[in-house]
Amino acid sequence: MAIRQQGAALSGLFGDQTKASVLFPMPLPEPFDYAVPDGLTVQPGDHVLAPLGKRLVWGVVWDTAPDDGSRALKPLAETLGGPPLPAGTRTLVDWAARYLVESPGVVLRSVLRSASALRPSPVITLLEPTGEAPPRMTPARQAVLDAAQAGPMTAADLARAAGVSGSVVKGLAEAGALKAFEVATDPPFDDPDPYREGLPLTDTQEAGAVTLRRMIAAGGFQAALLDGVTGSGKTEVYFEAIAELLKREPDAQILVLLPEIALTQAVIGRFEARFNAAPARWHSGIGDAARRRTWREVASGRARIVAGARSAVFLPFAKLRLIIVDEEHDPTYKQDEGLVYHARDLAVARAKIEGAAAILASATPSLESLVNAEAGRYVPIRLTARAGSALLPEIETLDLREFPPETGAWLSEPLVQAVAETVGRGEQALLYLNRRGFAPLVLCKACGHKMKSPETDRWLVEHRYTGRLVCHVTGFSMPKPRRCPSCGEPDTLIGVGPGVERVAEEARHRFPDAAVEVFSSDTAADADGVRGIVERMERGEIDILVGTQIAAKGHNFPRLTLVGVVDADLGLAGGDLRAGERTFQTLVQASGRAGRADRPGRAILQTHQPEHEAIQALVAGDREAFLGAERFMRETLGLPPFGRLAALILSAPDEKLADDAARMIAAAAPLADGVQVLGPAEAPLAVVRGRWRRRFLIQAEKGVDVSAYMRAWTERFRAPSAVRVSVDIEPHSFL
Repeated sequence: MAIRQQGAALSGLFGDQTKASVLFPMPLPEPFDYAVPDGLTVQPGDHVLAPLGKRLVWGVVWDTAPDDGSRALKPLAETLGGPPLPAGTRTLVDWAARYLVESPGVVLRSVLRSASALRPSPVITLLEPTGEAPPRMTPARQAVLDAAQAGPMTAADLARAAGVSGSVVKGLAEAGALKAFEVATDPPFDDPDPYREGLPLTDTQEAGAVTLRRMIAAGGFQAALLDGVTGSGKTEVYFEAIAELLKREPDAQILVLLPEIALTQAVIGRFEARFNAAPARWHSGIGDAARRRTWREVASGRARIVAGARSAVFLPFAKLRLIIVDEEHDPTYKQDEGLVYHARDLAVARAKIEGAAAILASATPSLESLVNAEAGRYVPIRLTARAGSALLPEIETLDLREFPPETGAWLSEPLVQAVAETVGRGEQALLYLNRRGFAPLVLCKACGHKMKSPETDRWLVEHRYTGRLVCHVTGFSMPKPRRCPSCGEPDTLIGVGPGVERVAEEARHRFPDAAVEVFSSDTAADADGVRGIVERMERGEIDILVGTQIAAKGHNFPRLTLVGVVDADLGLAGGDLRAGERTFQTLVQASGRAGRADRPGRAILQTHQPEHEAIQALVAGDREAFLGAERFMRETLGLPPFGRLAALILSAPDEKLADDAARMIAAAAPLADGVQVLGPAEAPLAVVRGRWRRRFLIQAEKGVDVSAYMRAWTERFRAPSAVRVSVDIEPHSFL
């Protein structure tokens, strides 16, 4: 597509030399063509400013070709600094756009995350002593020179440290007693040392490391599934792959994807200990300056190792040679808003595009990855025992039908006794419940009114610490009212059901002498909050930790010997095809926090369904039996990984428009062999942020290119401007 110049004023002005196709980070269907002015040279990947409407917009040159002058093209305005977007990154954008049924500009927007990174690093001026005495010494000047012995500082910091005015510092600089020099505020990251010794490996770990070293030595694209029980030392094994790669290619780049910011913080220290250098970080918790620095250093090829959340898969690596997806099963790798993608799937695709190796690591691999390993698409590596002297925890169920908690309580008596014994021995306990806040439902005990978000039909969650009611879908928040908004009665709104705050309140009541803390995204909202809780656990300052899934991933607390799962049934309800698998994975991960050092661990699962196959398999330590039943069910029904799924979700500002649009879209669905379209149906979350939602589910045979089918479908209708339509390839959420 070309933006045509109005009139012929510019026709022929730039000759018939070169035209550039520019892709903008916007929801546009394809790159736009521009004339390249005389004196301006561009190559694919260059960052440019180009006119789009009445604005100059940042874009990337996607291709160049001879310009025959048959069309009057607007000229590029200028080129921008920074290294070109690498060919591998551009190929990823094109591939992801086709696979996800999205415009390439939307995918590019996930790549171009820091415009300031295209410019050189900002600099600051520092001052340090020259060793020369000023011609006239005063007490103030002496104070500045004394303060300067601490190291180079800015003039303002030096004046502040010496307790003098800025004019004193300026006078010393003019007198030659202080020397000024500039330094970049975004320094390069330290290079990792691949020859530094790691922890001693067990025989099983060493066997896995040998396989990964051979894979690295072979070069090119290969994928491995590192399947090891909790505490088996998977991180140390994939560290060996990183070391092998950097020994062979010192300028190679490595991406390590992690599912949680909390896990990123925990892994950073292990990287520093192993390689004497911290990796570059990339996640939502870092500020603009850190984001700018990481993006620039990755694009220039100077950042060797990057540890980041799912969006790091889009970083513009110059020489990417290895991608590691830690906790590859984790559902947080799936992004359900904006650009809808699964970072694990994109990571494997990117590794293939870049000719890099991929390592997927997990104690509870997804069925998709296990099937790929069985089919030979992934190299299987199995670690069946914990590292060192640590043993897997003893796991038992506690039938809540036989041992119900007291009225108004959520911890049954056997679990309370186990916690008391654990704390009494000077050890730590984790009470796990994957539900934030104090209570998941607030209702009026006088009239039965349920408090809901005005933007959705979801219940508001009570947060006792802040005194607010919060919608965890939209972020809506309000103070808890004193009167019921329906009947007006005062002091009748009560919380129903437990959240982690309520469990913590009960734990403090039962164990008044114990130190109890809550570990959730509400109490640890940023990296510093996470680090503080983790460090207090490691120092033994917390006796009982009450946590959501943020507490169950990857942490190693040597004194933690008891895990109590408050509600093991929580994930089993609903129509999610992966409900059983996710419950099994979550319980394994949570239970696996216990007994990771030299003290035996124990896990107690409170449940109303001790006979459920996921819980039975966990207690028996028989993963294969559970996976066999799960596999049989999915294969029989043609569900992933034995079939393909896609979803089409539409939303509209009113219910009638949503229904009308759904009927129009349904009528446009192509007929195709091996494809079944289910819907439209009202979404379980029928209203979100004031918009009515309808869903289609597309089920297809394994050999069907479901992305091509969805592309063909979306091209056959034009939705009204007020209707939003999104496509989700291989959906993980059915809300």
